[in-house]
Amino acid sequence: MRENRHQGPLRVQKALYPEGKTVCQAIVLHPPSGIVGGDHLVISADIGGAAHAQLTTPGAGKWYRSGGAEASQRIDFTVDEGAMLEWLPQETILFDGAWAHMATHVSLAADSRFLGWDILCLGRAAAGERFTNGRFDLFYRVDRSKQPIWLERGGFAGGDPMLNSTAGWAGNTVCGTLLCSFPELPQQAAALLEALRAIAPPDQANQGLTALPGVLVARYLGDNSEAARLWFAELWKILRPVCCGRPAILPRIWNT
Repeated sequence: MRENRHQGPLRVQKALYPEGKTVCQAIVLHPPSGIVGGDHLVISADIGGAAHAQLTTPGAGKWYRSGGAEASQRIDFTVDEGAMLEWLPQETILFDGAWAHMATHVSLAADSRFLGWDILCLGRAAAGERFTNGRFDLFYRVDRSKQPIWLERGGFAGGDPMLNSTAGWAGNTVCGTLLCSFPELPQQAAALLEALRAIAPPDQANQGLTALPGVLVARYLGDNSEAARLWFAELWKILRPVCCGRPAILPRIWNT
């Protein structure tokens, strides 16, 4: 790691090198373990030319019930020429009554590479909690050479009819998105999709895989965040060697 700065409790817990000096694995930690109304987190990383960074988290992110103030998280990643970034956080849990806004922007150079995912859980399903109060808004953008290749915006209030509509969440409580972008994707998309579609989520939840111009997308919609993460990890094992040129080695922090 070339430089590490933080303000407040959010920080990089440790830089590890489980694959040697070629890959820097950074553990992003928010010691309070949860985000409350009025908190505003900003995470930014610049991946220098030809560098390879893998960013992950030691546990689930939690957005607690708010008394009215909005909480937010903004992520800005810049991946320079020939560089690679893996963004592999564990799931995000929205407690009932949370007011949250999440924005992510990934800026890729012409020949840089990105592989990342996000998993969102509405309420603490194991405790029987549903997301009936509060608000959540999402913005996600990936650019290559300053041109958008992925742009997603969404939002809903607690108890929104779309959460139960077949055109929305269809009564499910967990959704996830995996994105993969690298220069050779157009030539390899067909073979990759065939291999990836042979793998189903362990809970047989709704899922979909597609290759758009410049980015491969996997979607999960079900009720089990662990199943979503396990499925994404299996997809990652296929995608990482092709996208990053390295075998898939699971981060040890996931086992703690």
